[in-house]
Amino acid sequence: MNNEITMPLLTIDRHRLMTDGTGVTTLVASYGCPLSCKYCLNPYTWAPEVAIKSKKVTPKELYEKVKIDNLYFMATNGGVTFGGGESLLHADFIREFRNICGDDWNITVETSLNVPLKNLETVIGAVTDYIVDIKDMNPEIYKAYTGIENDRVIKNLSVLAEHVGKEHVVIRIPFIPEYNSKEDVEKSVALIQKMGFTNLDVFHYVIRESKYRNEKG
Repeated sequence: MNNEITMPLLTIDRHRLMTDGTGVTTLVASYGCPLSCKYCLNPYTWAPEVAIKSKKVTPKELYEKVKIDNLYFMATNGGVTFGGGESLLHADFIREFRNICGDDWNITVETSLNVPLKNLETVIGAVTDYIVDIKDMNPEIYKAYTGIENDRVIKNLSVLAEHVGKEHVVIRIPFIPEYNSKEDVEKSVALIQKMGFTNLDVFHYVIRESKYRNEKG
């Protein structure tokens, strides 16, 4: 029986500069997400039928694909960013990838943090930087937009605050048309700052229609 860890690979996007972490990065996106955000840019990552057909890679196979940019990573303090979908659904994969690539590269995760606590605990120590999209701290707004509760998000934020240096965490707080207001965003900012986070990215979400979403209704 083969118990080797794999990840359903969506795409590998090389030579990204200062958009997904420090320095030159390679974005590795995977399938799978617990949320159903109304304006999601990648709703096809939700689809089980697509994920089943996707190419699955092992941590070693991924390393072989991305190591070509080692010189860029080393020269710019860059590395690999895991996105999605939800990157932390593949926490064991990320941990094993760190074991293979060693300590020289930065590993960044883009995450909603709406995952079991054990997933976050698995990557602490393996991940360098966290980019967290919290949507909105108000539970009612969060559920209306994503379809699920944000209890896990709040718990996992408290764990990050306790175990990871604040300089290694960016919190994204969007103004989402039709779902929250300027006042709601300000309340979210205040709550995040109360937890000790200072690196906040407050922005206006731009709605883009998805062909996949339109097809799925």
